Amino acid sequence: MAKQKYYVVWQGRKTGIFRSWAECEAQVKGFTGARFKSYLTLPEAEAAFSGQPAPKKGRATARTTKAKTVTPPDPVIWESISVDVGSHGNPGKVEYKGVDTRTGEVLFEKPPITMGTNNMGEFLAIVHGLAYVKNQGSSKPIYSDSRTAIGWVKKKKANSTLTRTSETEEIWTLVDRAEQWLKENPNHNPVYKWDTKAYGEIKADYGRKS
Repeated sequence: MAKQKYYVVWQGRKTGIFRSWAECEAQVKGFTGARFKSYLTLPEAEAAFSGQPAPKKGRATARTTKAKTVTPPDPVIWESISVDVGSHGNPGKVEYKGVDTRTGEVLFEKPPITMGTNNMGEFLAIVHGLAYVKNQGSSKPIYSDSRTAIGWVKKKKANSTLTRTSETEEIWTLVDRAEQWLKENPNHNPVYKWDTKAYGEIKADYGRKS
């Protein structure tokens, strides 16, 4: 008789712990970016899904040790919006978009801005996302993979060194508006850092780097 296995799905149509391969397969087969793994015991599976160290036993196994290294540290909030920038040079043309984190559906896009920096674009993308969820009456958080831009949002100030000229006026005007929006909406939805190491590229990724 085959041993009972427990299947942890971190990313799939549904997430959680499943007691059969058929149940697990239904969540991950054909699902882009699916993340799952099987475990021999329920405590191991529960620890892996929650991101906690596996329960101690009389003797640690190689399987348990490996599980610790691949388990994402925190669960993703799939009911959220992810934003990212696509830049052509830094400084250079800047565009950004926001997508549904679960499905990847594009919710909003900003056509290329003539001249700006990657961090300025990330900042604008986050604020656009925050304004979007407010207009939708949604409590969804925003994910960004830019620590710098998230820091700017917290301070309500884009600390860019890009010189303001006729060529950069477009992005600076947008930044001015974004800063003003943050000041007028201090109790906006949460903004979280996307853990690229644990979950791969953010869902809004353009597939290119500046």
